[in-house]
Amino acid sequence: MQTFINLQSNQLLTIKNKHLAYKIVNYANFTIILFNTYIREDFVTKLKKRYDAIIIGGGHNGLVTAGYLAKAGLSVAVFERRYITGGCAVTEEPWEGFKISSLSYVNSLFKPEIIDDLNLRQHGFEMLPREPSSFTPFPNGDYLMLGPDKKMNIEQISKFSKKDAKAYPLYEKMLDDMSQILEPMMTMVPPNPAKLNFSDLCTYGWFGLKNKSKLEKDWAELTRLMTGSATDMLDEWFESEELKTTLATDAVIGANASPSMPGTAYVLFHHVMGECNGVRGVWGYMRGGMGGLTQSLTKSCVSLGVDIFTSSPIEKILVKNGRVSGVLTKEGNEVLANIVASNADCENTFMKLMDEKDLPDNFVRDVKRINYDSASVKINLALDGLPNFTACPSDKAGPWHRGTIHISPDMQYIEDAYSDSVAKRPSERPILECTIPSVVDNTLAPSGKHVMNVFTQYGPYELRDGLSWETEKEKYMDRVIDILTEYAPNLKDIVLHRQMFTPQDIEKEYGATGGSLFHGRMTLDQMFAMRPVPGYANYRSPIKGLYMCGSSCHPGGGVMGTPGLNASKEILKDR
Repeated sequence: MQTFINLQSNQLLTIKNKHLAYKIVNYANFTIILFNTYIREDFVTKLKKRYDAIIIGGGHNGLVTAGYLAKAGLSVAVFERRYITGGCAVTEEPWEGFKISSLSYVNSLFKPEIIDDLNLRQHGFEMLPREPSSFTPFPNGDYLMLGPDKKMNIEQISKFSKKDAKAYPLYEKMLDDMSQILEPMMTMVPPNPAKLNFSDLCTYGWFGLKNKSKLEKDWAELTRLMTGSATDMLDEWFESEELKTTLATDAVIGANASPSMPGTAYVLFHHVMGECNGVRGVWGYMRGGMGGLTQSLTKSCVSLGVDIFTSSPIEKILVKNGRVSGVLTKEGNEVLANIVASNADCENTFMKLMDEKDLPDNFVRDVKRINYDSASVKINLALDGLPNFTACPSDKAGPWHRGTIHISPDMQYIEDAYSDSVAKRPSERPILECTIPSVVDNTLAPSGKHVMNVFTQYGPYELRDGLSWETEKEKYMDRVIDILTEYAPNLKDIVLHRQMFTPQDIEKEYGATGGSLFHGRMTLDQMFAMRPVPGYANYRSPIKGLYMCGSSCHPGGGVMGTPGLNASKEILKDR
């Protein structure tokens, strides 16, 4: 049986294998992206000998950079090591009919400016709001739901503390006030404190004058937010464990830290920025999974003339006389360009794709200092039905199934989970952040079935002597399912399939050093002017023409697109 797919170029693609055609439809929405894997040779995009710009890595930031450069008229090629673009924000189908957001699983931080500039909505970008946003069940049968409905929030919090119910709107206002100060800095190039120039003085001087009254009024709060611990901040605002532990998980997501550690207040803030369809602080699902975001970017890039090559890892970044000259692919193709932007992390870019002799010694030293210890462990489940929670008993989809389900009964639970990580062992009782996006998006699973994302902490990259992820993987998955079953007794019986990515899996399959989705720890010593390394927070490198454009850059990790946007502006400025 032959299947015909109508491509954007109005060509017809003939595929004799129905399953492969099905894969292309769901991953690419009829766009040519799986060139090297599925498309007949006469339709493959031809590799040119030279481009204006080459992007290493087809993750969301790399695609953003490619899109803006192409829009400015540059010829651009993207080389992606995996069979599909998207990096850590992809939709894949490990089991027929079940579409999984393999790693990243919710969206809020992605900049609306990029959505508009690259016409992503015309290419399939669609966010689905979640209301309520979160559901936290407790062992005693109580629960807390929070979301954009301010009246519901007050009613829910009042169950645990009238005082906290009054304080919560003020807490949200404080975060909003801080956002108005800090969010503009996300698209500003951090200065080099060792070499302040006139442009930096003007940019940040104007910023200070413009925000003078806000900075004077909120300086103390801003300092605590940037340097303090989430525990101290939450203790100052609230008294109920139920509310604090629900909020505290945002302070440690993707961080090898407990909420009592300095710097976690900012990590919490980083995760509450953003919006869903114009509503601030609300996280949403991407229709079709997180691949819906990156495939809309891919389609936009293709429409702008970007050549995208999947299953095409880079072997080496070519340097000549202190300037980048192009790349060498693993297939042996030498492709020339005066601009190369890497969406890979610094370890991969500078330590694996380059010769150290081409880089200054102090730069190499700083790159080697980057801490990638904030590993993640992700579990994906295919379910034959919905979890029936003791706190909200029902076998039908309810509000509690729509948002993030927090399994973290109190603050001490988080500290205990972190203590295991310090001892270099997977948490005995890990923190769980679960979502069931198929309740909101019926394209992800067969009728009556569901998919569940379970983001867990903590799972260190390196385990102590006598332990290995090879032997611990199944045990860890069993523990996670057992813990979920404590809150939803039917959970264990409805698991059809399960999949787990350890830190080593994430590093090997997705190229994230140490299993760090954020391309390095997001603490003050690795943020702003220190990200990725001191003196190079301006998206440039010691090699002329070689740029960084991924999550290793300011303002950091998460599916934001901002590093890619900022990098493209600096690249175009240099031209």
